[in-house]
Amino acid sequence: MFGYYLNLALRSFRRNRVLTALMVLAIALGIGACMTTLTVFTVLSGDPIPGKSKQLFYVQLDPETMQGYVAGEEPNDQSTRFDAEALLREKRGDRQAMMTGGGLSVTPEQSGMAPFTTDARYTSADFFPMFEVPFLFGNGWSAKEDEAHARIAVISRALNERLFGGGNSVGKQVRFDQADFTIVGVVDEWRPTPRFYDMYSDRYGELEDVFLPFSTSRDLDMGRNGSMNCWGDSRGDSTSVSAPCAWIQYWVQLDSAEKVAGYRNYLANYSEQQRASGRFERPTNVRLRNVMEWLDFNRVVPNDVVMQLWLGFGFLLVCLLNTVGLLLAKFLRRSSEIGVRRALGASRMEIFKQCLVEAGTIGLAGGVLGLGLSLLGLWAVRQQPSSYAELAHLNLGMLLTTFALAVVASLFAGLLPAWRAMQVTPALQLKSQ
Repeated sequence: MFGYYLNLALRSFRRNRVLTALMVLAIALGIGACMTTLTVFTVLSGDPIPGKSKQLFYVQLDPETMQGYVAGEEPNDQSTRFDAEALLREKRGDRQAMMTGGGLSVTPEQSGMAPFTTDARYTSADFFPMFEVPFLFGNGWSAKEDEAHARIAVISRALNERLFGGGNSVGKQVRFDQADFTIVGVVDEWRPTPRFYDMYSDRYGELEDVFLPFSTSRDLDMGRNGSMNCWGDSRGDSTSVSAPCAWIQYWVQLDSAEKVAGYRNYLANYSEQQRASGRFERPTNVRLRNVMEWLDFNRVVPNDVVMQLWLGFGFLLVCLLNTVGLLLAKFLRRSSEIGVRRALGASRMEIFKQCLVEAGTIGLAGGVLGLGLSLLGLWAVRQQPSSYAELAHLNLGMLLTTFALAVVASLFAGLLPAWRAMQVTPALQLKSQ
């Protein structure tokens, strides 16, 4: 019967081309607006490291003085260098990494290429296996090289192509600031979205071009960026070990629920020890959030994207209401035809099915046109200056969602008109003929 109902729907479209075009256009406009905003929202709010996000935890301690203390408030977002290095030494997690962002100058050896600046990440050895960083050539460094303050570096694929034409540069030298470094690895294409490991730089920007041991970066007093919170007597070098300043991001990998509970207790005990020694003044206040909890806490999706999502769904609802009205008018205009079918033995349910098939076909056509409008909308999003704009692409999952949403929306819009159509009384329609 589906084929028969589909044939009837196509005949109906040819008889009422203008009305059909209006309904297809209404569905397409709603789908286009909704899928454009939904795609952007999905890209920005997705899991940046699927399969491992529940094992990676961001550490927060509260090392500040009692000045300005409010009971129950969140501890500092970042860690002091003293605490981060202490936690790193004690190695209570399966893996752990401390890090901060920075910037440095690159002096190419190639003649004719001028020096330039680029972004860097100063971190520790476990950064690469913890975050499953893929390598094109070589690999990361070891904890021993961290401790030895080795002058080694991992560079991005983009920087490798710029400096070495994309070849295997492992073992080659490159000058950062005023020091020579040996390349030990080249990162392949890798861009977690959002860049969850550092909420204090561009959350949707491109990967840093250079990764250096944190210890080496401090030896050479390399420039850093990102937020810093200082308190008390913070005169002097704010990046020194003893400085009362929080500016380090600290992550730990914990592979079981028991280890999570144990590490939380460890943080509480560490905080108590530091308070007993006089470093910490505030009551013990620690946090341990996994990746998705940390993103939720930081409200990582921009407010304008959330607002656009609601506006997109609102516009789809308006388009559906218009489609309901058009379908209702179309079906009721065919009351005599429906009455004849009922008189010939068609049940009310069969009439209902026929109308829904027609509505679903309109939705499918609207989905095809809506897909084009979605692609156009995403192209417009990519023209914006926001760092997340270039990520707005329609993948296979969102492509299928476009058609599914179009059909479901049209079927939903067709429920009331189909119900009204099935209520047509055959006797009245035959009598009026």
